[in-house]
Formats: sequence, structure tokens, C-alpha cells
Amino acid sequence: MTKETKELRVSAIKNGTAIDHIPADGLFNVINILRLDKIDNTITFGTNLDSKTQGKKAIIKISERYFEDSEINKISLVAPNAKLNIIKDYEVVEKKVIEIPDTFDKIVKCVNPKCVTNVENISTKFTVVDKNELKLKCHYCEKITAKGNIEVL
Repeated sequence: MTKETKELRVSAIKNGTAIDHIPADGLFNVINILRLDKIDNTITFGTNLDSKTQGKKAIIKISERYFEDSEINKISLVAPNAKLNIIKDYEVVEKKVIEIPDTFDKIVKCVNPKCVTNVENISTKFTVVDKNELKLKCHYCEKITAKGNIEVL
């Protein structure tokens, strides 16, 4: 294959969303976080695809589905450098870089079992205290939740 040859590894979609540049080991985390196993839309995905910047990457394409900001924020928990492409009539009409927001509301569970959010019906709120290491501070109990302990609601 020459450098000029492009090969489509995951089939094109007419309308919907493509989430690209997912870390290869994060593919199923993104599927779970977005609950893609619970929707009827056509979904195609590929993993361990070659990437110039990541070595290996994954991609998900969801037909006829677009995401709210709160859903995009969930993706940032496991794929903070992923790219979101909005597709209409087989053309990319909008590109978004997924970024870790400054706060997470109603998305992450507090690791502190005594936190008021785990005892009463109160929505969680977190401030991001370290975007590189992904550390979140609970608004209520001030407990720090590190990347390896983050549980998405």
C-alpha cells in the first residue's frame, strides 16, 4: 500500500457521530459509559487501529445519534483527547475536541461511602483538581477521587 492510498477500516455513516482517537484500551469503557449497548442505532467500531499520535487507537461510529455536553463530558473521563465528528449526509459538518471540564455534575460517584451523596438523594458535584492525572474533588466531603477509582453513574 502506497502512502497515497487511504483505506477505510470502519464503514462510513450517512448521519450520526464518529468518536475518534479513543485509546485502544478505552473502547469498551466509552461504549459502557455512553450505554451504547442499550440503543437500537447502528454502531460500528474498530480497535487497535494504527495512529500516528497514539500508536494504537479505537473509533466508534453511531448512526442517527448526536450527544449532549453531559455525555461528551463522560467520554472525557476515559478518552480525554478523543475527537467527536458530527456527520450529515456522509460529510463531517462539525468537529469537537473532547476536553476534561472544570467540573462534573451528576456524572461521577463519590468514593467516600460516608459522603452525603451516597447516603441521601443528593446529586454529586466534583471539581477537577488535576486534569493531567485526572483527580476530582467532591464538593460535599472534599474527598479526592483519582482516575483509577472513578465510577461513572
